[in-house]
Amino acid sequence: MAYLRFKALDQVSTRKPVKVVAPSKKISDYYGENVFGIEAMKKNLSSQIFKKVIAAIERGEKIDPATADAVASTMKAWAISKGATHYTHWFQPLTDSTAEKHDAFFEPDETGRAMEKFKGTALVQQEPDASSFPSGGIRNTFEARGYTAWDPSSPAFIMETASGNATLCIPTIFVSYTGEALDYKAPLLKALAAVDKAAVAVCDYFDKDITKVTATLGPEQEYFLVDEALFNARPDLIMAGRTVFGHSPARGQQLEDHYFGSIPPRVHDFMVDFEIEATKLGIPVRTRHNEVAPSQFEVAPTFEECSLSCDHNQLLMDLMHRVAMKHHLKVLFHEKPFAGINGSGKHNNWSLSTNTGKNLLGPTSKPKENLIFLTFFVNVIKAVHDYADLLRASIASAGNDHRLGANEAPPAIMSVFVGQTLSEMLNELEKNGNIRVDKGDNVYMKLGINKIPEILLDNTDRNRTSPFAFTGNKFEFRAVGGSANCANAMTVLNTIVAEQLTQFKKDVDKQIEKDVKKEVAIINVLRDYTIASKKIRFEGNGYSDEWVKDAEKRGLSNVKTTPEALNFYLTKKARDLFKKHEVYTERELEARVEIMHEQYVKKIQIEGRVIGDLALNHIIPTAIVYQNKLISNVKGLKDIGLEKEAKTVIDAIKDMSKYITTIQTEVENMTEARKKANKIEHGSERALAYCNEVKPHFEKIRYAVDKLELLVDDEDWPLAKYREMLFLR
Repeated sequence: MAYLRFKALDQVSTRKPVKVVAPSKKISDYYGENVFGIEAMKKNLSSQIFKKVIAAIERGEKIDPATADAVASTMKAWAISKGATHYTHWFQPLTDSTAEKHDAFFEPDETGRAMEKFKGTALVQQEPDASSFPSGGIRNTFEARGYTAWDPSSPAFIMETASGNATLCIPTIFVSYTGEALDYKAPLLKALAAVDKAAVAVCDYFDKDITKVTATLGPEQEYFLVDEALFNARPDLIMAGRTVFGHSPARGQQLEDHYFGSIPPRVHDFMVDFEIEATKLGIPVRTRHNEVAPSQFEVAPTFEECSLSCDHNQLLMDLMHRVAMKHHLKVLFHEKPFAGINGSGKHNNWSLSTNTGKNLLGPTSKPKENLIFLTFFVNVIKAVHDYADLLRASIASAGNDHRLGANEAPPAIMSVFVGQTLSEMLNELEKNGNIRVDKGDNVYMKLGINKIPEILLDNTDRNRTSPFAFTGNKFEFRAVGGSANCANAMTVLNTIVAEQLTQFKKDVDKQIEKDVKKEVAIINVLRDYTIASKKIRFEGNGYSDEWVKDAEKRGLSNVKTTPEALNFYLTKKARDLFKKHEVYTERELEARVEIMHEQYVKKIQIEGRVIGDLALNHIIPTAIVYQNKLISNVKGLKDIGLEKEAKTVIDAIKDMSKYITTIQTEVENMTEARKKANKIEHGSERALAYCNEVKPHFEKIRYAVDKLELLVDDEDWPLAKYREMLFLR
């Protein structure tokens, strides 16, 4: 192992930036060139077929077989012109990645000759083998049938490989033979339909021209980069995606010199390369920069429709892995790949926009228009308040458990930050008694709504410790993990907002039925909601111990582990919510929770096995070999009469023996705890056992190993060290 480490270091020393050449100096020349999007369809489809596809995208109308055949024929010709020889239904099963099965366009005819073929039936639906995908007991392993179905709202695209081969990828949902969703996309589409319906009904109070409300999303993606040779010298990174051992280097992020610093040349070329490929796929990446931790970076896109944005984020992650190989780099999306420095999040910037071009979470300079902003602003806060536990469950994972509450990561306590200006406005709204007005805008003037500035970015600070913060014209759900599929959190967020808006309309209509003026009824209800949800609002330091105590007094949950958090999905309140809005059936919800518990167990199990393997087969043998060198040194010192000097070495030998014994004992205890946990049949109970009985041994073993790293000669240490992985470019 030590040989592998130093061989890796030699390779790193010879690395040079890979030259990257853009297809054109103007990004607009190649933006979306590999996407069968609106422009490509408009150009290649007949006007009649194009209108039907747009109707399916915008209004959810069904595509008939003749239209599907026409689209498939045109899509095939377009893809072949781009060099594609195969096509695949691209979907997102309940794993950490996307899935695809490639089929060739050609089929032999009755004479044995090959001909290009791609019918509407192949476009609309396929039947991949579903037996090896997580199902949570929805179907037996021997029941292999599953279906993928085309999602017209997410455009097909061409995925190119480094060798020049290309495949037509068709975004789809994935369901079981009996119709239950087995993916992230299908429930998200249902949640988005629910929030659209509920939001349009509320908008009707203000603007009857609003007939559609679209949830938008812009996920900021944090990630680490390490050289592939150093990555391959770390079995824990290969197997678990994070370093289970590693002593903090003398210099980490304490100098605060990496954030927004000059981007290293190799990294810069990698960024440029994947941005070019992303641009060709229509992914609107715009921002790149160094993040706080050494070797940590961020990429951020502009806002898009929520489902498409989730697809693009998954595609971007895959793209980054592919491009990194060309640059001899490895991308780490794990929430906490290195102990002692910042982890990686996926900040989900979310808002609601209308078909009239209005951002419902964007304040304006007009008092009357700000009432619609206030309505949606307060309702989102109330939704987070009422379903905080469900939001916590939506971002629960083994990786995120390592991150939540650590440096620059939100705590596990769900809270909302709105800033000083809006806090004062909500406090003013709370203080007002019953409002009675006869005419005009007096109701707005009395409440001071006219004082809301059009741009809040300059008069309200950002709070990096808040898991759910308002940042001027959107909410930023910062607690989502770096490796997560955004769709999971977005399904929950859009569903709870849909429920809250539905309840809001009922409450307002009740007052209107009692002859309360519409505007007054709206503000009365908003004031009630503001008072009821006040405890979820927090403007201070989310990292502080004082906040933990304060949150407990407020009655806010502080659930730090995934097995506990996932059970929030199964409360009656959550079941009723998802059933009401037709996002999950009872069976789908229970299956999902079972899958997530199982994934947690498997990830902790893998980490435990990696820890045991490295500790017993690499660390301890290395420590013993070095210990023997020290023993020989002691004998030599004593032979020449240096008894005092020998004592110092003997103390080091004793320390090493203590740590070796600790490692051996804790690995045995961990293994026994794992064996006991594996005997538990119920998924949630097994996950709790792994969390409470197996995982606690990890840090005890790590502490002893990291101490040995400081004692063993650097020339003998088998694992690439933090200073090498994080600082060598």
